[in-house]
Amino acid sequence: MAAEETKVLQEAYPMKGGDGLYSYAKNSTYQRKATGYAKELIKAAIAGKLDKEILLSSKTFRIADLGCSVGPNTFSAVQNILEAVESKYQYYCQELNPQIPDFQVFFNDHTSNDFNLLFTSLPNDRGYYAAGVPGSFYGRLFPENSIHFVHSSYAIQWLSGVPKELVNKNSPAWNKGRIHYSSSGDEVVMAYKAQFDKDMEQFLQARAQEIVCGGLMVLIFPGIPNGTHHSQNQPSINFEILGSCLMDLARKGMISEEKVDSFNIPTYNMSPQELEAAVERNGCFSIEGKENLPLSVQSDSGDQNISGQFVESHLRAVVEGIIKQHFGEKILDVLFDCYRRKLHENFSIFESGKMGSFFFLLKRRAAN
Repeated sequence: MAAEETKVLQEAYPMKGGDGLYSYAKNSTYQRKATGYAKELIKAAIAGKLDKEILLSSKTFRIADLGCSVGPNTFSAVQNILEAVESKYQYYCQELNPQIPDFQVFFNDHTSNDFNLLFTSLPNDRGYYAAGVPGSFYGRLFPENSIHFVHSSYAIQWLSGVPKELVNKNSPAWNKGRIHYSSSGDEVVMAYKAQFDKDMEQFLQARAQEIVCGGLMVLIFPGIPNGTHHSQNQPSINFEILGSCLMDLARKGMISEEKVDSFNIPTYNMSPQELEAAVERNGCFSIEGKENLPLSVQSDSGDQNISGQFVESHLRAVVEGIIKQHFGEKILDVLFDCYRRKLHENFSIFESGKMGSFFFLLKRRAAN
């Protein structure tokens, strides 16, 4: 039965592997900033919300990072968690002088993730046993009641797949000429929203079975502030610019328009309110904390040209793989050259968009 539960077939959208110019390893500083801002929040969460009984009863403390990609961000996040757990353990148990438990860390991502780079990059001085767990986090990954702390950063905005209605010519949600819901009609937005609701239900149900009673889960994700229209957020503007470049290439005959019509970016930028509603529907977790993370896509210098290059390289590291899979490799340089020019021309519009990065702390409730 357990083996069957893990056989959830999902589409894979790995970040660009390797350590080249446009690799995720070299173009994920924005995500790294989120990890840095969350460090103190995680420390406070473990100090105040992790049950003492879990520490005293666990000979091995198990941590899972879902959507780990290739590093180094995942290693920083894991180290933050480990240090916070060690600190709390020492605080509670200093008089008893027990041995701190072993730590086991599970790095999870799709099977097509560059696990070779991940493992060759593991810190030599790590204080934990490392293991890779390939597979979609929209299905079961671990045995029941086996994980004490789950961390996932900049991953749950990815859907398990493109809503099927978007590529059905007979559907009101057919997303002709567009690659996202940014400038699309309500039917397209509703299809994305429905896919998000379904995926989040599966995600929370799987984690509810895997996390021990009293265990914690931290979710860090890019999204939009409550009440913000989807067309006003920066990722949507980003994808609208990229989509217009694909249509330019279609008009030049480099790709077919039908290819563009059948391509959609499978991400949904949720609001905190939408995640709260999903957690409430699931009923297995309590929300113990939530924060807005003060992140910006601006470069440190604030220079527009540098910021445009920063945005372009980060976007390419994230979406190059799915574009290559759908359109082939030949168009990549031309496509992103077009994107960079258009971004420069429309940077004020891009800057005017709203975007948030959010931190949620969930705790596994006692089973009924």
